[in-house]
Amino acid sequence: MAGLVFFGTLGKFTWRMCAAVLAAQSIAVFFGALVARGIAVADSSGAATAYLLVGSGLAILCVIAAGAMRSPFGVTLGWLIQVATFAATVIVPLMGLVGVIFGALWVLCLIQGHRIDGLQRAHAQESAAPEE
Repeated sequence: MAGLVFFGTLGKFTWRMCAAVLAAQSIAVFFGALVARGIAVADSSGAATAYLLVGSGLAILCVIAAGAMRSPFGVTLGWLIQVATFAATVIVPLMGLVGVIFGALWVLCLIQGHRIDGLQRAHAQESAAPEE
């Protein structure tokens, strides 16, 4: 795993897969925000609007990070989103499950994507080499 990028620029396959994970995660996070708002309304808590706004903001941040995956900033933002999603467990306990699932997908895409990008580079170099 030497040279594996957890922060920084990603290969084409890796950033596409990570962007797909973040796009799907944005939907789950938004629905989590709706659940948090519903729980707050049912408990007559004054934080219903705040939960909805913060959760929606995190969902929008997922989409922004998905679009920024080509840059090192996108990878760092993706990691922060994974932590924030798991931290939402404090409000909606099942967001812990969402955080674990999407966190595992995120790490899997980084590891396997890096491996596949390396295989694609090796294949491109082999096909570009002159045959003897």
